Amino acid sequence: MSEVQNKLKPVGEYILVKPLEEDVQKTPSGLLIQNTKSERPQMGVVLAVGNGKLEDGQLVKPEFNVGDTVIFKKYSPDELEIDGEKVLVMKFTDVIAIYDSSSK
Repeated sequence: MSEVQNKLKPVGEYILVKPLEEDVQKTPSGLLIQNTKSERPQMGVVLAVGNGKLEDGQLVKPEFNVGDTVIFKKYSPDELEIDGEKVLVMKFTDVIAIYDSSSK
């Protein structure tokens, strides 16, 4: 568990995500290519999840858990730096997919 997870607990419909760097791709020959698309979603690992969102008197919880890798809208999160570690805070409804790296 990172220090940030010990210090920050999101509330309500918010989640805490550690961003994954995906703007640089490595070719089979080892060449690094910077991806310049600016409108694509981002990826990160969920560090913490709030209690959920209240809708029509019912508590709605996210479909993912702490430790899941998720894809989210690029401009939805707020970026924070806590003790030198970059983390993102966003509403769980801004997550558009769960990434399963074990699938082929």
